[in-house]
Amino acid sequence: MKANLTEFEAKMQKAVSSLEAELLTIRVGRASANVLDKVTIDYYGSPTQINQVAEIKATDARTLVISPWDASTVKDIEKAILASDIGINPQSDGKVIRLVFPTLTEERRREVSKQVSVYGENCKVAIRNIRRDANDAIKAQKKAGELTEDEQKAGEKSAQDLTDKYIKAVDAAVEKKSREIMEL
Repeated sequence: MKANLTEFEAKMQKAVSSLEAELLTIRVGRASANVLDKVTIDYYGSPTQINQVAEIKATDARTLVISPWDASTVKDIEKAILASDIGINPQSDGKVIRLVFPTLTEERRREVSKQVSVYGENCKVAIRNIRRDANDAIKAQKKAGELTEDEQKAGEKSAQDLTDKYIKAVDAAVEKKSREIMEL
């Protein structure tokens, strides 16, 4: 039973880590190369992340400069950024691409904050599904005669305790990101 719970705990930790990575890609008015993590271009027939074909630098708090190693990819990078949902228009001089992050309006802050809440809620659902799977595995062990009734109850309580722990971690991550968005 302990081995099963550590497996389920690892899955819950992975869900929280995924949420934290997702929250890093949300733009909050400051230049961050993380907003480009999901943007890919077709580079010699395979989808490739921009950070693998170019150097990305923050020149100041609101500007990212993308310097492709292959000048022929400038147009492709521009198109990929325009097609993505980051909401920034690239400015190119043929050699480098500049992304200027505008300051967020109050309305946009609320929208982004709602988006963060949706990501958090999706992560909580994933954690609850993992709890359900843990409880199903515990019940199956009980039915097979591998666990007593008391061990089953203890296992279900442990699964609930893990769930509570990771739900709190999700709430903390969402709260931190929302506060960061509203304070800009």
